[in-house]
Amino acid sequence: MPFDRYLPSREAKTQLAGLACLVSLLLPGLAVAQAAGEEAKACVPKGRLDPAYERESRTVEWLKEAPRLRADVPNVSREGDRLRLAIELQDCPYGDAGYQYLYERYDDPGRFYVMRTPGLDDFVWTLVMKRTGRLFTLHGAPVWASDKTRFLTVACSLQPSRGTLSIFAPAGDGLTTEAEIELPCATESCSARWDFQLWISIACTPRDDPGRKGKEFVLMRGNDGKWNRFGR
Repeated sequence: MPFDRYLPSREAKTQLAGLACLVSLLLPGLAVAQAAGEEAKACVPKGRLDPAYERESRTVEWLKEAPRLRADVPNVSREGDRLRLAIELQDCPYGDAGYQYLYERYDDPGRFYVMRTPGLDDFVWTLVMKRTGRLFTLHGAPVWASDKTRFLTVACSLQPSRGTLSIFAPAGDGLTTEAEIELPCATESCSARWDFQLWISIACTPRDDPGRKGKEFVLMRGNDGKWNRFGR
């Protein structure tokens, strides 16, 4: 396992948990103000219609999406470019800022719907709160800790340039950001996994030499609410 040289044993992890507040490498991880999300936007056509939108939607994307929609009938449905769930979302494939909503699943722990939202030069994930219909934009798919109290996302790309691991916790009808940790994605490709409820392992691989080890470290949440970093 690529982390073994840097990850403590299970016994050491238990000891470290009690000392987390003393770690010297503290990340800016205190929870920030709760985000309330956005309202869904109406599509105002600007610029040229994406020529691939109609063809690829009908022959590829909507066909792939159909089984996921059937699994959540009657809560979700599609009529052409309109996706109906807690609210109605409309694709807007016009100009450089165009986008599309593709249904992925209903997330029971978070009580939100998960949408892939590809654009011409970007790709994001949209969460729609079931009760309020408020939208949250993420730059990675939500991955829950085992106790379902928080989830992480990894945004690691060259174009657009992104390199952040974010940790979110549901708070009422919104989300609280517990931490945002910089990743070396300009030169390495990074992934993350939950090892324990408050313990995350991160591994990065050099983009120019995938066979070589890159940065490897772990994050642990201390009793003070901060996420602390161990490793290199």
